Amino acid sequence: MKIHIQYYALMREQANCSHELIDTTATTGRELYRELSNRHPFTLDVSQLRIALNGAFAELDAPLTEGVEVVFIPPVAGG
Repeated sequence: MKIHIQYYALMREQANCSHELIDTTATTGRELYRELSNRHPFTLDVSQLRIALNGAFAELDAPLTEGVEVVFIPPVAGG
């Protein structure tokens, strides 16, 4: 299935792009992150991430659907 992925902060730097359209067999955000980690040098553990699906926060094990926009949200530092 084709999905849109948006990256921010550290993940954008590590992927060397801010977004991409991919064809995947992953059925959840967790599986998708594992698949993407084989393509990009991501250093974050999946437990450190949050995701949004079509603009709404979701669980990493929420099902993905054709055409969904996935945003991986890394931890944010600051004060």
